[in-house]
Amino acid sequence: MSGPERRAQVLAIAAEEFAEHGLHGASTEAIAKTAGITQAYVFRMFGTKKALFLELAQTAFERLSDAMRDAGAGETGLKALSAMGAQYFDLLADRTGLLLQLQGFAACGDPEVRDVVRSCFARMWDTTENGTGLDPVTVKTFLAFGMLLNAGAAMDVEQVDALWAEGVRTRIQPGLFTHVTTETNR
Repeated sequence: MSGPERRAQVLAIAAEEFAEHGLHGASTEAIAKTAGITQAYVFRMFGTKKALFLELAQTAFERLSDAMRDAGAGETGLKALSAMGAQYFDLLADRTGLLLQLQGFAACGDPEVRDVVRSCFARMWDTTENGTGLDPVTVKTFLAFGMLLNAGAAMDVEQVDALWAEGVRTRIQPGLFTHVTTETNR
């Protein structure tokens, strides 16, 4: 296996491990064993366990921001927001990526992790704000709904037959945000 192929393999294995167990619970030994390499080789590739975690969390956030940007391209306002929301909803299928984001939030007690996650969230905010031209209250509301969708995906609400779970997994319709503006929220 070439170096880049091995790196990609380890990243995929590590993504599952960190998504499931978080920064402090994940095991580089388990990652190495699954990849069929030594733990020392994992550290040679990534330096530290935290560096590997940060790369994965950052990639998960970037994938979402990039997809939202691409979905809203060529549109503005609520049309762009609607396209971004549809893309966000579709990315819920990537449960590992969403769990990596949530694990990033959970590890924000560590200043280095907090700085990276803040930067990632700022990029998601800027992607939404700049891509739509909408006011901060609408952007905040949109991202708040997104965080609820992330929590729902983490709880695997697709498997729950209850009214609350149905409410969480309901796709947000574009008209929801028409009344959410700075003007109406003074």
